[in-house]
Amino acid sequence: MSMPTFERPMPVKTPTTAPFWDALAEHRVVIQYSPSLQSYVFYPRVRAPRTFADDLEWREISGMGTLYSYTVARRPVGPHFADAVPHLLAIVEWDEGPRFSTELVDVEPENIEIGMRVKPVFCDYPEHDVTMLRYAPADR
Repeated sequence: MSMPTFERPMPVKTPTTAPFWDALAEHRVVIQYSPSLQSYVFYPRVRAPRTFADDLEWREISGMGTLYSYTVARRPVGPHFADAVPHLLAIVEWDEGPRFSTELVDVEPENIEIGMRVKPVFCDYPEHDVTMLRYAPADR
């Protein structure tokens, strides 16, 4: 008996998130900046957090960051990820401030360290018309 194959869930672009996904398709990272907060914000939203100002602007960032936290999932987080173990789930703190939930690639679990520099890796899924943002050690 063979195991059923599952297609991984993919993000759905909305009018609010479209600039983020469109930039990733071009292998660029753009996030929102709030002049009222004088800081970058992430996740995409309609109004600035805390001030509720309607002043959010899309700005390109380097995408470079520091590994803030991670976990090594040795059991699939769901049937869609059965082929992805160990699954390296991570939170990257961008140089510009916000944190981003992602996956680590091109690294063995034993070589992962909190505080390590990481660089963006753009993973294209043309069949879904989406590009996912992953991270790899910056020294590679």
